[in-house]
Amino acid sequence: MTVTLEQSYAHCRTLNKRYGTTYYLSTYALPRVKRHHVWALYAFCRHADDIVDEFNDAQSGERSAALHAFGEQFFADLKRGTSDDIVLKAVVHTVRAFGHDPETFRRFLTSMAMDLTVGSYRTWDDLLGYMDGSAAVIGEMMLPILEPIDPRAFPHARDLGLAFQLTNFLRDVAEDLDRDRIYIPQEDLDRFCADPRRRTVDEAWRRLMQFEIERCRELYRSADLGIPMLPPASARCVGAARALYSQILDRIEAAEYDVFHERARVPTPRKMMTVARVALQRS
Repeated sequence: MTVTLEQSYAHCRTLNKRYGTTYYLSTYALPRVKRHHVWALYAFCRHADDIVDEFNDAQSGERSAALHAFGEQFFADLKRGTSDDIVLKAVVHTVRAFGHDPETFRRFLTSMAMDLTVGSYRTWDDLLGYMDGSAAVIGEMMLPILEPIDPRAFPHARDLGLAFQLTNFLRDVAEDLDRDRIYIPQEDLDRFCADPRRRTVDEAWRRLMQFEIERCRELYRSADLGIPMLPPASARCVGAARALYSQILDRIEAAEYDVFHERARVPTPRKMMTVARVALQRS
């Protein structure tokens, strides 16, 4: 059956609403004509991530082949100017509409492939190498849609992507351990004599988490410098996402850094109130 562009964008919206409520709610601060483009970018990233993480019985080689095939299809469809895939049809349309650099998608897929073979990172710089393609590049992908009024927004958009992902890493320590991955630099674990494999909240773990949360908040502070460089509607969208995601750090602190027994969550009513508050503040 032929997939229409409307069906593709609707599918991307469904994926964003189901799996990324923070991003999804934030898009409603954007004009209607731009929201679906953000949903398309989210769906691309989500689909690639699912190939890596959710193929229940697939071996690493099979996942690698599937990820490679997905990337090859995307670049071929991009060159062709359209796609028959339920996700990629909208993504190709968005990329061609806003002139995204295809290299940003290649860097993202490269980092996704690293998850198939790399389970830990020795230093912060090593982790940043992975996060360049898995997080900072997301900020770069968003900029053409957000249309900054100042080109100096670029590094701050990258830092917001890094902040979002580091927040995820700190929240999802237990889930990542289940996949044999640790996204906290080994040099930091050694410095504080902390070991997430113990799944125990002791003093060493609390000191480590305090250090990582402050590192994350420094990235958010850098991101804040870029928000005024965006048009008002884009600033509302990014400001809402920033406010929502940073609250996860507050929840981790309120749980006394126990990320092993319960996932830190911001309740949906609180998310909706936050989006409304940020929208009013920046209107």
